[in-house]
Amino acid sequence: MIQLILSDLDETLLNDDGSIHQKNIDAIQKFTQNGGYFVPNTGRSYKSVTGTLNTLGLNQTRQYVVSYNGGAIIAIEPDGKEEVVAQHNMSLDLAKKIFELGQIQDDVDTHIYTLDKLFIYNISPADKQYMSERQVPYTEITSDDLTFLANEKPIMKVIFEHSEPAVRQKIADNVTNELALSVLLTFSSNRYVEFNPKGVDKGVTGLELADILHIDHDNTAALGDNLNDAAQIKAAGIGVAVANAKQEIKDIADIVLTTTNNDAAVADFIENYVI
Repeated sequence: MIQLILSDLDETLLNDDGSIHQKNIDAIQKFTQNGGYFVPNTGRSYKSVTGTLNTLGLNQTRQYVVSYNGGAIIAIEPDGKEEVVAQHNMSLDLAKKIFELGQIQDDVDTHIYTLDKLFIYNISPADKQYMSERQVPYTEITSDDLTFLANEKPIMKVIFEHSEPAVRQKIADNVTNELALSVLLTFSSNRYVEFNPKGVDKGVTGLELADILHIDHDNTAALGDNLNDAAQIKAAGIGVAVANAKQEIKDIADIVLTTTNNDAAVADFIENYVI
């Protein structure tokens, strides 16, 4: 019996325009009213998920969010109070090195996530639109001097945005060639190349939350579409790929849905495989 559903957001739960299909809302409410936990497991900050939780009606009780590709588990109370349940951050020195190695050309857009903020260096017009559509708060920085981060909360991950796959791959190679023992590389949303500390991923932290909730790993499910979802799909009791998922994700999933994110794929799974 599935008690915990871990779900990616972009291209999985959310429509392409960032909205949520009403069928998803109805199915998630039915699942949680029956005692289940529906938990966003996202590369984003938990602060950018508040609106999603409100739309899903998950703001009425203590709610959990797995953020930063497994970098942190945050509990959010109905009154808005936040509790850091677990965190797996990187050092400032490592973040600086990743940042430096990723600057392979002038149009690379770089995100630095701390526990409570997102800083973006050299933001691209496409990324600015993407952030706006998903109502993601961020602070632009104009200098490549990252010493100010010593006065911020711990750094969770560093990612790079570029429209060209070849550029993203070059960034990935440049960073991992020097830091392979220190970082975990993933790709997401056909635009980002992401770096977490080694050993930190959506699967490890998703199961960490299951343990906190005293839920057997076999009673967990994970839904996703992109390469940064691979770890949770492998780790969960049932791994689920939406119809628009990359082939690599479909290949490792236990269930491949015939519905896309725009067709309420999450509701499809809940209605036909859970309830």
